[in-house]
Amino acid sequence: MNWFGRKKETGRPSAVSTTTNNGRTGGGGGAASRTTTANTVVSLRENIATQEKREEHLQKKIDQLTAEAKAKMAKKDKKGALFALKRKKLYEAEVDKIGNIKMTLETQVMNLESAAQNAETFKAMNAGKSAMTNLREDTNIEKVDDLMDEIKEEMELADEVSNALAQPVDPLLTDEDDLLAELQELEAEDVEEQLLQPARKEEISMPAVPSGELPSIPNATKAEEEELKQLEAELAGL
Repeated sequence: MNWFGRKKETGRPSAVSTTTNNGRTGGGGGAASRTTTANTVVSLRENIATQEKREEHLQKKIDQLTAEAKAKMAKKDKKGALFALKRKKLYEAEVDKIGNIKMTLETQVMNLESAAQNAETFKAMNAGKSAMTNLREDTNIEKVDDLMDEIKEEMELADEVSNALAQPVDPLLTDEDDLLAELQELEAEDVEEQLLQPARKEEISMPAVPSGELPSIPNATKAEEEELKQLEAELAGL
C-alpha cells in the first residue's frame, strides 16, 4: 500500500542485505565495508524519516476521526460515532507499531555506528602494533648491542688519537734526566762558592753629628739648660 503516492524504486539493492552479504563473503575490503556501512546508515535514517511522515499522517487521521465522532455524538448518531472510534483505534494501533519500528531502526543505526567506530579503532590499534613490530625488528637487541660496542670502540680509538696528538715533540726529551743531573751539579757549585767566600761586614750608615750648637729652648728651666749643655758636650766628644 502506497501511503504518500511515491513509487517504490526498483532495481535498488537493499542496504541491509548488502551489508549481510558483504560481511559473509568478505566484501571488497575495508573501503567497501565502510561505504556499505555508511549507505546502510543512510538507508535506515531514510526509513526512520518515512515512518515519521507516516506517523504524522496517521495522527492527522486520528484527530479527524476524533472530531467526527464528537460531531456524530452531537447529532445523536451513536452508531456513526462508534464506527469513527473503531477506525480511530485502528489508526492508533498502527501509530504504536510505527513507534516500535522507529525504535528498532534507531537502535540499528546506533549499533552500526558503534560497530563501525569499533572497527576503525581496531584498525588503528592493529596498525600501531604493526608499526611497533617493524620498529622492533629494525632495532632488535642484538643490533643495539653491536652498535654500542662499535660506539665504544670508536670512542677508545678517538682517545688514543687525541693522546698521541697531545704528546710533546721535543728532541731533547730523552736527555731530560741528564739535564736535571747537570743542573743539580751547577746548583751545588754555587752553594760551595758562597760558603768559601769570607763574610763581609756590612757598614751601617749613621746620621751626621751636628757641628754647631744646639738651638736654645725658649723659656727653658735651669735643669733643661743643664741637660742641653751635657748633650752638647757628648756630641762634641763623638
